[in-house]
Amino acid sequence: MGGLVVLLSGGGGGAKLARGLLALLPPEELVVIGNTGDDLEWYGLRVCPDLDTLLYTLAGRIDRRRGWGIRGDTFAVLDALAQYGEETWFRLGDRDLATSLLRTHWLREGLSLTEATHRLCARAGVRTRIVPMSDDPVRTRIRTPQGELDFQTYFVRRRHQDPVVGVRFDGIEGARPSPGALDAIYQARGIVLGPSNPFVSIGPILAVPGIEEAIRASRARRVAVTPIVAGRALKGPLGAMLRTLGHRPDAVGVATLYRGLVDVFVLDRQDAELEPEIARLGMRVVVCNTVMRTSQDRRALARRVLRALEEDA
Repeated sequence: MGGLVVLLSGGGGGAKLARGLLALLPPEELVVIGNTGDDLEWYGLRVCPDLDTLLYTLAGRIDRRRGWGIRGDTFAVLDALAQYGEETWFRLGDRDLATSLLRTHWLREGLSLTEATHRLCARAGVRTRIVPMSDDPVRTRIRTPQGELDFQTYFVRRRHQDPVVGVRFDGIEGARPSPGALDAIYQARGIVLGPSNPFVSIGPILAVPGIEEAIRASRARRVAVTPIVAGRALKGPLGAMLRTLGHRPDAVGVATLYRGLVDVFVLDRQDAELEPEIARLGMRVVVCNTVMRTSQDRRALARRVLRALEEDA
């Protein structure tokens, strides 16, 4: 069954699933809508961590051990900044820095973020389209008991140790979906919410005015893949965020957030006992291995997701 598959993704697990889908689909049949709420200005450069993780993963250049950045990268620029007494908690490698330099240069020349991302993909040999959720700046802000933090301060500098009592997206009211994002949703035969944090990775995408509405109006089959297994996120603070934001810290808690938006929820085998509760939310449940440690794992999960897009409800 041909046709366009659209994946909503942060970095990490969503990028791994994108790589698995690309192993099974022609590149022109996959579009990845990436989160830009994590973006930041760093020494005058526009850095897009989730878009870049998608780019490096699909180009086969990702540092798999760290889960971000470019394999084999060096940090000479950071070392030089440190010698000048600058803070270097945001670890941008030298080759990674080149990506941000080029992006910023093109944006200053007048390209949109969508156009700059398309150009980066083309030059990196990535034929699948990666599109930002919006060309307008949106910044995720994390509320803690001690005050509000920008996302990278919370996530990287403070190592996501602060309790999260709220999340907001600065600039979201005036943001418009990128043309590539809406066009892909309208054309999709299947829409997948990747195994990314629903609050700070998928949440910003859905919050862009028009995107969630387009997904709800779509006749495409909609599938969500759990980002949490046995009550724990494989990476990142999702388990703790679910608790402090008043949700069950397990796959049921995530499924409840997506209630009414998706038709199928992909649940990990380790949480098979939760299937009846999720089914009562009005979703069909697919139980399989969702932990992607190897390329075989990625392809197997992608194959099961594609099957869920085609099976009758």
